Amino acid sequence: MHSPAAPNGPGRPKDLAKRQAILDAAKTLFMRHGYDGSSMDAIAAEAAVSKLTVYSHFTDKETLFCAAVKAKCAEQLPELLFELPEDAPIERVLGNIAHGFHELINSRESIELHRVMVAMATQNPTLSQLFFEAGPQRLLNEMERLLRQADQAGKLRIDNPRSAAEHFFSLIKGGHHFRLLIGCTAPLEGISAHEHVRDVVGLFLRAYAPN
Repeated sequence: MHSPAAPNGPGRPKDLAKRQAILDAAKTLFMRHGYDGSSMDAIAAEAAVSKLTVYSHFTDKETLFCAAVKAKCAEQLPELLFELPEDAPIERVLGNIAHGFHELINSRESIELHRVMVAMATQNPTLSQLFFEAGPQRLLNEMERLLRQADQAGKLRIDNPRSAAEHFFSLIKGGHHFRLLIGCTAPLEGISAHEHVRDVVGLFLRAYAPN
């Protein structure tokens, strides 16, 4: 009798379509029912696969949760956005990241997941840490690396890239994001979103101008 957590054998290719279906199901159920209210059985049923298949792709629920968070971030902010080609204007690079991040944090999925994690903060701090490392921490690391490169290339002047990365994302969130989280407003869209992102990128560039 096989254990539910048994992985596929060596060299056996995993079905990428099933993996994506499992991730989509996990994102849906984690946001709808929270972490504790979403069982691996329910996720398997939502994805139309067996529980054994879920475990063959993801060892346990924590691993699946982290993978779902990473997948959501990668949809809006793929690693390619954080590359800094030598001839690329820094304003354009920062603008692309800012737009992607703004769309991510204003998406229904992100808002619901954020609310779930706030509710879980005192119940399961370990899960909160896993969430932070899978999503926000990864973005901060990528942004820090990019800003360090920009400083070395003379495109910006940044003594503390880590702090600057946190400033950048905090400015994109602004006060509006908190109001959105507590249901006091609707997401910024269209021209309003574009102007907000443009203003933040302009402010950031003035703060860290090389001259």
